[in-house]
Amino acid sequence: MASSAERMKSLRERRRAQGLREIRIVVPDIRLPEVQRELARQVATLDPDDEREVMQFIEAVNWFDNDNAEG
Repeated sequence: MASSAERMKSLRERRRAQGLREIRIVVPDIRLPEVQRELARQVATLDPDDEREVMQFIEAVNWFDNDNAEG
């Protein structure tokens, strides 16, 4: 049986052959109370009018939500 490192190397090689690139993303752990408190603090500082404008822009350019989108 191949080692886990060999299996991962093989998997990465197969993905590269498919034109895929593996990336690693590290994000805050939202299960932690201190992260939840910081998130709540930041959300409380948002301006609802600015956020509404941003969401309207995102919705206007988001072709995933458009039934007539090509892709």
